[in-house]
Formats: sequence, C-alpha cells, structure tokens
Amino acid sequence: MTVRILSISGSLRRASQNTAILRAAIRLTPGDCQIALYTGLGDLPLFNPDLEETEIPSVTDFRNRIRAADGILIASPEYAHGITGALKNALDWVVGSGEFEGKPVAVLNASMRATHAHSSLGEVLSVMGARLIQKASLALPLTGNRIDEAALLSDPEIAGILSSAISALSDSIKELRQDASGP
Repeated sequence: MTVRILSISGSLRRASQNTAILRAAIRLTPGDCQIALYTGLGDLPLFNPDLEETEIPSVTDFRNRIRAADGILIASPEYAHGITGALKNALDWVVGSGEFEGKPVAVLNASMRATHAHSSLGEVLSVMGARLIQKASLALPLTGNRIDEAALLSDPEIAGILSSAISALSDSIKELRQDASGP
C-alpha cells in the first residue's frame, strides 16, 4: 500500500530553499511512497474564526489534501524567531477542524541556526494533536544563499540526509498503520 505524504513549504518565495528541499524530497521518494507538494499557501485567506464553518474553496481544498494524506512533511524558514505568517495562517485554518489530529508529521529546515522556528512549529503541531516524528525531523546543513533542487540532489551528504528523513517518516507511517490494524 502506497504511503501518501503531503509536503508544505512555509515560504512563499519563488526561489525558496525550503521549497527546494521539498522538491528534492519528491525526487528522492522510494517507490512505495508518494509526496505531493501543496502550492496553495498564498491562496488561503487570513484566518478568521467567524469564517471557519464557511465554504471557502482554498480552505476546503487544503483540509481535504491533509485528510487524504497519510503524513505531512513541512519545511519552513524562520522569521523573527518563529514560523512564517503564511504557514501559521494555514495551520490556524485546521486547528478547529482537526485534520492534524494523530497525523504523523516531519519538520525539515534549511538552516541549522533556525532552532526557534523548529521549536515553535513543534509546539503548534503538538497543540494540534499531530504526531511529530522526531527521527524524520531535522535541519539540513546547507551552506550558501542560492540552494536549489539540483544542488541538493547533487550533494551526496544532503541527498542522503534527506532520503533518511523521508524513509523515517514513511516507516513511521507504516508502523502506525500496522498498529492500527492490529495483529
């Protein structure tokens, strides 16, 4: 059975290193796993609790994609010692509806120094009831300002670390499936 993972970049930048990480992850995905990149972060309206029950197409699409996924892979930059406003806004849209409840999630980061965002995102995901898969959550030791998908894939160390993280997330999802189906 195929493992379906939804990847979400916390960056709206066209040349985002975090989005490049997710695109590289898609290329490194093992055969029994599928990773889809969510590209609608910038289409979500600002969160308003008064509109939570309203049919907003971009919000409905986001929620449906999360529900359909077996796990979530998030890569986000750090801004002002926290997660980006765009990512926090997206997560706010699914706090009350519960799509992250019990969902296996891995968090990747393009900077070893972005510890505040990593812990902040971990806290938000914990409050949402997500299962943070620690062995699949890591910061990649990237150097330089212009890291793209091709550079990530051509670096054996980075590609290996990224492959290990994907495998750890996929394996955790499979273990949770087995546990849920019983002996």
